[in-house]
Amino acid sequence: MSTQSICKFIWPFYQANDRGYRFAILLDKLAPLGNLILRCWVAYAFWVSGLLKLQNWDSTLYLFENEYAVPVLPAEFAAMLGTAVELAGPLLLVTGLLERGAAALLFLFNIVAVMSYPDLGAAGIEQHKEWGVNRPGF
Repeated sequence: MSTQSICKFIWPFYQANDRGYRFAILLDKLAPLGNLILRCWVAYAFWVSGLLKLQNWDSTLYLFENEYAVPVLPAEFAAMLGTAVELAGPLLLVTGLLERGAAALLFLFNIVAVMSYPDLGAAGIEQHKEWGVNRPGF
């Protein structure tokens, strides 16, 4: 069975000059660009958060010591680790290096963020769920 006959079997409207088919080919070729745009969008949110932590380091340390209940880790180390994840993860996502690992890391980071801040509230949990569950799956 030739490739063309397989395509005809799978897609009954298959024709090489069909507009829908050409549009599908165009979308297929643009998929990597769309993937990059979505990865940049997710990376931007984490990057800005990491920069804010870095720029306001005294406030970051205060929050990790008094607000966030990060289990096991000392507050200063948790602050450094959280900032590093929020700065390194987006770089990996945007460059495409270890992008699945970076997405998994940001996913786990999001879970820890929700668990370590008990006063987050329903709206905050929904926002973290949106960024942590729906976004990294690109």
